[in-house]
Amino acid sequence: MLVLITYDVSTQTAAGKTRLRKVAKECVNYGQRVQNSVFECILDASQLLLLKDRLVSLINEEEDSLRFYYLGNNYQTKVEHFGAKASYEAEGILMI
Repeated sequence: MLVLITYDVSTQTAAGKTRLRKVAKECVNYGQRVQNSVFECILDASQLLLLKDRLVSLINEEEDSLRFYYLGNNYQTKVEHFGAKASYEAEGILMI
């Protein structure tokens, strides 16, 4: 299923900057960055649970925000792209 993950991590402190890097690094391991704090991830149920647990454990719930949008398996008709940065095939090869 396609899951859109967005986050807003406070970077007012050094600890916040560290959290931001860790959250981004974890998301990169599972999906494609489509904007600064937005990732599209193709995940099965177990990957989703694992990633969600890891991300929730990284953020400070008093200062940071983390959102998951579940677009499902038929996501192709639910995503439109306009503007800069060419779109990509979510289930295609990511490395050249």
